Amino acid sequence: MIKDIIIKKLEKFEDDRGWLAEIYRDDELNYQPVMGYVSVTKPGIIRGPHEHVEQSDCFVFLGPGSFELHLWDRREASETNGEYLKMKVGENNPTMVIVPPGVVHGYKCIGEKDAYSINLPNKLYKGKNKADDVDEIRWEKDSESPYKIA
Repeated sequence: MIKDIIIKKLEKFEDDRGWLAEIYRDDELNYQPVMGYVSVTKPGIIRGPHEHVEQSDCFVFLGPGSFELHLWDRREASETNGEYLKMKVGENNPTMVIVPPGVVHGYKCIGEKDAYSINLPNKLYKGKNKADDVDEIRWEKDSESPYKIA
């Protein structure tokens, strides 16, 4: 396990209308999202790996579709510096994962169908009014990167 990563198994409550899953409660987590977005990833496509300097990401993987999530702890002061975690998340393992700054992360859509994810980051993309630089270190653009998703 990587220090400060929060992983919450999500429970789907199903009935004849479909299902419901509670993804976030501020009485359970000391985390404050400031925006949210949904992304769809096609089969075999990789997003990342990248990391943030100040931002935490709160990913929700419910389905449809599934991902292989990869996490690497790059934080020098962390007791789990250098640790790596890989897990399958999504339709068959509905999961919420909060990734703190300094933890490299990325995911790959596995299976034969598009996979959906929600992100509720705690910083605005490009800051207020999109006037700042993007808070990302894009490891996937570095051919010498030690962080690879196959």
